[in-house]
Amino acid sequence: MNPLSAPELNELLTKLITSAEGISDLIFVAGKPPQSEIYGKLVTPPNCPEPQLTGERIERIVFAVMNGNERLISDLAKTGSCDCSYSLEGVCRFRVNIYRQIGNYAMVLRRLSSQVPTMEKLKLAPVFNEIIKEKTGLVFVTGGTGSGKTTTLAALLNEVNLKHECHVVTLEDPVEFVHPQLQCTFSQREMGRDFYNFPDGLRAALRQAPKIILVGEIRDRDTMEIALTAGETGHVVYSTLHTISAGQTINRILGMFSKDEEQQVRERLAGSLRYVVSQRLVPKKEGGRMLITELMGSSMRSREVMLLGEGETRRFAEIIEAGVTMGWHSFEQSLCKAYGQDLITDETAMLFSVNKSVMRQRIDSINKSGKVAAEAHNLKMANVPAARPIPPKVVSAPPIPPKPATG
Repeated sequence: MNPLSAPELNELLTKLITSAEGISDLIFVAGKPPQSEIYGKLVTPPNCPEPQLTGERIERIVFAVMNGNERLISDLAKTGSCDCSYSLEGVCRFRVNIYRQIGNYAMVLRRLSSQVPTMEKLKLAPVFNEIIKEKTGLVFVTGGTGSGKTTTLAALLNEVNLKHECHVVTLEDPVEFVHPQLQCTFSQREMGRDFYNFPDGLRAALRQAPKIILVGEIRDRDTMEIALTAGETGHVVYSTLHTISAGQTINRILGMFSKDEEQQVRERLAGSLRYVVSQRLVPKKEGGRMLITELMGSSMRSREVMLLGEGETRRFAEIIEAGVTMGWHSFEQSLCKAYGQDLITDETAMLFSVNKSVMRQRIDSINKSGKVAAEAHNLKMANVPAARPIPPKVVSAPPIPPKPATG
């Protein structure tokens, strides 16, 4: 097997990633041409340089991306997949996942922005400014794959970098956004190159004098245990989980521990959890996607539910919506706001809501209030008296002078 040369690989990837605007992913699967994901939709790039990929062709591309890295080759052989990053000089960087499917290699490249995002650009709510003021505890940004969790965390750390002087240690797989050394001092570590697993990397981070620790993703009990300890001992820990709501996030964390440990973990969470941000990217009416979030902070009521669990009189959804004065909001509230501004359709609002029945009632209420407002406007216009016609102004002709007498 002869891998593609670096110039061949770079030329191919450059043609694909620059073939259209808004490409977020490139997908290589045998039997099809390379696919691009644009605003959540899979398309074949125009003037695609590869009409149909074969297993052999993808294997050459895959080994060119791995570039002889023994760890990646070993991971791929042992587990059937591996993660790495790849840079196109002067174009962009990619987060890469290589895997096997039906006996062939396949690959997905996630495009990474070369520019660190800002909170203003992402249009994050003002309450996000409160998140970056935290000095201790845990902050989770959750959502499905491709929902922009890493981008939101990068924007939060960028704001910290502009306003605070502290040491930030990041543990990532791979490093996605490279933060400039501004007010903060950043130590960005990549798994497989700078450390070899998240528990060991996080233990080491506690000895590196950080104020803030970013853990790219918490995947297991050991990492969560150390993150809880870090949040309790004077650090702020930012991380992600693949959960879709605050309630599911708490349950996922509890599920990492044994039943005997549950009550102790509940107490630790109640004391150290600061914010849970859940997010989704939803299609806009005019094209593209917009960020929709749910946000829950820490209050007496939310801590009570963490300690005792949800019940008939204790539900995270109700507590979140009651916290609107603190900037908290549910998915339903965010979707209603977007629908009321005519940014999304009612179908989209229903599809991305958590509580469908509540969402339907609120959509009907918005539609009804809009209809009532329109009828009131029409009635008001109908009751305006018609303007009286202005009679034409009569202009009299000038008098005719007398005819002079003749002699």
